[in-house]
Amino acid sequence: MKCFVIIWMIFFYCNNSFSQQKLIVAKDGTGNYKTVQAALDAVPAGNDKPFIIHIRKGIYKESIIVDARKNFVHLIGENKNNTILTFDNHAGTILPNGDTLNTWTCASTFVYGNDFHAENLTFENTAGFTAGQAVGLRIEGNRASLFNCRIVGDQDILFLSGSGVKHFFKDCYIEGTTDFIFGAATAVFKSCRIHSKKNSHVTAASTNSIIPYGFVFFDCKLTADSNISKVSLGRPWSPTASVTYINCWMDKHIMAEGWNNWKNPANETTARYAEYNSIGPGANPASRVKWTKQLTNEESKKYTLKNILGEWNPEKID
Repeated sequence: MKCFVIIWMIFFYCNNSFSQQKLIVAKDGTGNYKTVQAALDAVPAGNDKPFIIHIRKGIYKESIIVDARKNFVHLIGENKNNTILTFDNHAGTILPNGDTLNTWTCASTFVYGNDFHAENLTFENTAGFTAGQAVGLRIEGNRASLFNCRIVGDQDILFLSGSGVKHFFKDCYIEGTTDFIFGAATAVFKSCRIHSKKNSHVTAASTNSIIPYGFVFFDCKLTADSNISKVSLGRPWSPTASVTYINCWMDKHIMAEGWNNWKNPANETTARYAEYNSIGPGANPASRVKWTKQLTNEESKKYTLKNILGEWNPEKID
């Protein structure tokens, strides 16, 4: 009898422990929670193993925060096209307490925890074309990975704000207007579609001078709305910004000169901008501004996931 009780207690403890590591969010009440934030609030502080939150299809209009004390959060959507995390904050909004939102505080979703992972989700800001800075996803924590996600909105939609941290995006769709991929982090974009909705700039990196890699795009496709014809690959938010495009297809909206110095010629001596084997109507290596670099075959070989991301292998997420 004692053996049976002990076995039952072990089974109950293990089963209960497992259930605490996996939650379901559903707007119709069929899951554990109706909102994403309520599920995130249930993640224990100091979590040190994957905590999986499945999100069923629906539009979840809420400002979402992944707390810095909550690591290894995995948000798994039912379908990226109909599982949407959205809000409409933007810089200049005055809150009820009198605070005014700025670029750092206007995101729809904030990720401060480390080892965040997301799949099959849309991160959206609906503030609108004329709202100014309106971040859809701001990531401050380290080692965030996103697979098969949509990050959509207008200006400043994806803010990778942590200096020295590293991220990975695979098979994602990212759209915006001005500087819509920006920040100080090191980030790899693999097989992503980068879509411009305004004659402006794709990136605004602020890479620190001691960080060897900023934003690196591998095998990505750069597209635009049909009326867009003059987009730069990037302009430097900080003088030592680092952005590289490798084996990317670029449509005709990419300007022949390719890059922009943000109205400061001094940036031309410090910004680290490069391309390798760009193809498509927007690939014009001979016409690129002379202060950027076309990598040689040998130089391109240095751009490996291990060199950029170190020992972290984001393609092997538990």
